[in-house]
Amino acid sequence: MTTSPVQSALLVLADGTVFMGKAFGAKGTTVGEVVFNTGMTGYQEVLTDPSYCGQIVTFTYPELGNTGVNHEDEESIYPHVKGAIARNICEQPSNWRAEQSLSDYLKKHGIPGIYGIDTRALTRKIRTVGAMNGAISTEILDPVELLGQVQAAPSMQGLNLAKTVTTPKAYEWTEPTAAAWEFAATVNPDQDPLLVVAIDFGVKRNILRRLASYGCKVIVVPASTSAAEILAHNPDGIFLSNGPGDPAAVTEGITTAQALLEAGKPMFGICLGHQLLGLSLGADTFKLKFGHRGLNQPAGLAQKQVEITSQNHGFAITGESLASKDVEITHLNLNDQTVAGLEHRTLPLFSVQYHPEASPGPHDADYLFAKFVQAMRNYRQHH
Repeated sequence: MTTSPVQSALLVLADGTVFMGKAFGAKGTTVGEVVFNTGMTGYQEVLTDPSYCGQIVTFTYPELGNTGVNHEDEESIYPHVKGAIARNICEQPSNWRAEQSLSDYLKKHGIPGIYGIDTRALTRKIRTVGAMNGAISTEILDPVELLGQVQAAPSMQGLNLAKTVTTPKAYEWTEPTAAAWEFAATVNPDQDPLLVVAIDFGVKRNILRRLASYGCKVIVVPASTSAAEILAHNPDGIFLSNGPGDPAAVTEGITTAQALLEAGKPMFGICLGHQLLGLSLGADTFKLKFGHRGLNQPAGLAQKQVEITSQNHGFAITGESLASKDVEITHLNLNDQTVAGLEHRTLPLFSVQYHPEASPGPHDADYLFAKFVQAMRNYRQHH
C-alpha cells in the first residue's frame, strides 16, 4: 500500500449542491450520474458490475475498504463506475483474501473517489430530488467551474451504454461457482449439458457461473449479435443479461428479442434483459426517481412468498403498459410496487428486474436458474 498526504476533493451536483471532502483513488476529474447503494457488503462487486457504467456510486455503509480487494470478486475485467463516494475509507485492509487496498485499486484503474463527506445528507438529497449528474475533482476545486462540467454532461435518459460494455467477440464460459461458495444442489452429472446463448449487455461473471453450476454450456455473444446468428448455435435457451443505461435506447437488443420471440425457445432475462424483454413485448419503460440499488429489496406478490433480493437499476417497466399483453406480472418491488418480474402466458419466457445470482446478497431467488433449466429440458423433450 502506498501512503501519501491527504488531498482535498470536491463533489458538485447538477443542482449546485457542493460537498468538500478528501480524495482517494485516482487524481483527476470525473462526471457521471450520482446514485446510492445501500448494501452493507460487496463494494468490489458493485465497482466492477458493468451495470454501473456512467455512474458515480455513493455507498451508504459508513466505511469502505476494510476487506481490501482481490481478483476473485471482480464481476468483470475492470471497474465500470465513474467514481466512488464514501463516508470513511480504510487504507489498511485486514482480510485473508485481500490483495490490494481499495484506494490503490481505484488508483490503478484511474477512478477518482471522495470521502469524508456527509453521505447521509447526500443520500437524502438524491432520494428527495432524484438521481442527477455530478462531478468529483481533485484538480478543479472551484464549485462554479466544476458545475459547468456537470451541466455539459448528457443525461442518463436516452443513453445506450450496453454497446460500450459488451464483449467485442463471442466466447464460451464453463466455470461454475467455486465449490467453497456453492450453496445449492445444482447439476445432475448424468444429464446432458444444455446450450445457452447469453447476450452480453453488461453481464456479471457470477450470473455466468450460476448458469454453469446448473449444467449449462454458455456461449456469450456481443449485444449486436442478430437473432439469426444466435439461433445458428441451436441453443436450448437464450439468456438476456443485465447492463447499464436506458433500456429504450438499446434498440438493437429490442429488435433481436422481438425476432427471438418468434423462435419460441426458452428465454430468461435479468435486469436490463428483463426490461428489453418487456419492451420487445410492447411494454414501456420509465426512469425511476432514484432507482433500486442494494441487497435487501423485497420482491413478490402479497399473496405469495416474498423474496429478499439484490437489485441495481434506474429504470423500470410501466405496469399499465403490460395490461393488454399476453404477460403476467409475477413479482413487484414491494417498496414501491414497480414491476419486478414477468412471465409469458404461452411462450417459455420469464424475466426479473433483480439479480438472482446475488453476488453479494441473499440467495432467495437462485431457484430462477433451476426454473430456466427446467424450461429448457421441457422444450428439448417436446421438440
